[in-house]
Amino acid sequence: MLDLAATTTADLAGLVGALGRLAEAVDDPERVDRIRLLEEIQSAAVAAQMGETAAFVASQRAAQREAGVGAERVGKGTAAQIALAKRMAPHRASRFVQAATILTRELPGTFEQLRIGRTTEWRATIVARETAWLSLDHRREVDRRLAPELERLGDRATEQRAKALAYRLDPHGYVDRVKLAENERRVSLRPAPEAMARLTTLLPMTQGVSTYATLGRDADSLIAAGDGRSRGQLMADLLVERVTGRATASEGPVEIGLIMTERTLLRGGDDPAVLEGYGPIPARTARDLVTELADDVPVRLRQLYADPTSSQLVAMSSRARNFPPALRRFVRYRDQYCRTPWCGAPIRHTDHVRPAARRGSTGTDNGQGLCVACNQAKEAPGWRTRSVPSAARHELELRTPTGHRYRSRAPDPPGGPTPVRAIELWWQPRTPAA
Repeated sequence: MLDLAATTTADLAGLVGALGRLAEAVDDPERVDRIRLLEEIQSAAVAAQMGETAAFVASQRAAQREAGVGAERVGKGTAAQIALAKRMAPHRASRFVQAATILTRELPGTFEQLRIGRTTEWRATIVARETAWLSLDHRREVDRRLAPELERLGDRATEQRAKALAYRLDPHGYVDRVKLAENERRVSLRPAPEAMARLTTLLPMTQGVSTYATLGRDADSLIAAGDGRSRGQLMADLLVERVTGRATASEGPVEIGLIMTERTLLRGGDDPAVLEGYGPIPARTARDLVTELADDVPVRLRQLYADPTSSQLVAMSSRARNFPPALRRFVRYRDQYCRTPWCGAPIRHTDHVRPAARRGSTGTDNGQGLCVACNQAKEAPGWRTRSVPSAARHELELRTPTGHRYRSRAPDPPGGPTPVRAIELWWQPRTPAA
């Protein structure tokens, strides 16, 4: 039996291997028992991971303070290291670090339920999230009352119970929290399967409910009048029409950037294209975006060339310290999304791999597209990034303060691994007349 008090990193690696070699000659009742036990093991592993995370964060912050890092910068880059170790996006790692810190230090009952496998990571995170605004004494009171109930509560019940307990302990603080949350309203866009997109809005509750109810009411009216579209389709179409002022999104007053191979645009090829801010889309969808534009919409084209042996887009450079617009656009199309491994966030900054202050050149070979969080994280002490010159495509090596190394390779350009020429198109449909 594994002695967890003396478990080494090698022991954990052996445990991972052992779980992949379970005996197959068992009956179905035993399989159900295994499924439950594996779920409990998963929860216990998360609890152990949270314990390691909390200890790592404390150690890193202490090391940064000892190194003379300013108080406002202490902790920068720590969650980014957790993100790389967990192979997840930095914003998710930040939430994990926050939950780990609260659970290990301030919610001992909930953390114990997670450690012994009686609740899940998500439900423990819900408790941490719904009590984060309370005083320490009130947070521990919610923990004391709620922890014994967690094994029988689902996700929604856990959230409702935690909110109810928190409200009873500090009703005025709860109302203040709701008002503060209104400042977090926003709109975000994420790719979805089959060339679809998820447009998400975070709104105050009354506005969200009112908007949804209005779309539903108007969709029902159209259905009653004989419209053949489904209720969901009508609600989506009404939303697009009311936001853009047009019946379809392609007619809205926005600038759209698209890059595709010459054979896709002009010769009916099947090479996927890349839509800026979204990612790869099918060739036919890309052609439709261009060919279905109104006659009065101007479309600009620029040819981009790729090395026929490596498929890497031909480099560009500048003598300026900052990346000029053409170079920024080139790097954005080449990288497609944040170059930090497992991030996947939209590119917001075009940054030097080797800093300009250390004589780094301003060119595509020394450029990388990063999101805001990753660009800020790499400014923390101990982070280093370098280009890998022997890579077939643009490749970077990222080194963290603990000495761990991670590689990042630019995605295939449109046309797959061996394109010869691509075409960049961008247009701004005309704003509808008032």
